[in-house]
Amino acid sequence: MALVVLLKVLFYPLNAKAYASMAKMKAIGPKITDMRERLKDNPQQMQMEMMRIYREEKVNPMGGCLPIMIQIPVFIALYWVLLSSVEMRGAPWIGWIQDLSTKDPYFILPIVMTLTTLLQTALNPLPPDPLQAKLMWFMPLVFSVMFFFFPAGLVLYWITNNLLTIAQQWFINTRMGVPPKFNLPKF
Repeated sequence: MALVVLLKVLFYPLNAKAYASMAKMKAIGPKITDMRERLKDNPQQMQMEMMRIYREEKVNPMGGCLPIMIQIPVFIALYWVLLSSVEMRGAPWIGWIQDLSTKDPYFILPIVMTLTTLLQTALNPLPPDPLQAKLMWFMPLVFSVMFFFFPAGLVLYWITNNLLTIAQQWFINTRMGVPPKFNLPKF
């Protein structure tokens, strides 16, 4: 858990830019939705108009992806460390977790991780494309299935990361004047 806090502090400037970009995307969401309704019969004009809005508002739609891309190598390294770490094998942690290098025997941590991931997804702006919005909600569920078999230490790392990310996102959105709200998809 201390490792996650250290990484969050190290990556804070990068994450702050990403969440600022997502907050801007959330703020211009109504403008994009109106434009999509107006130009739904002309996809080429819609793309040009969308790019113009992004340029004028100085928004990068891919700005929220970079921090995740940088954290993936850290995540993979931690996975391999937990699998091969002899010192952690059989070392009790708290409660039902008696070994951080093996999976959670009761699947409590993966369920908590799924809930925190869904909460984090709900705080992100919905993509204008309905199919992308649905995929944004299915991806956490797909990843959660994988986490049911990962070492408990790795799942704990991800839960801690999710909680710190939610707090950081909430803080940055509030500071930018974009009140945090839960964006739920329409299925």
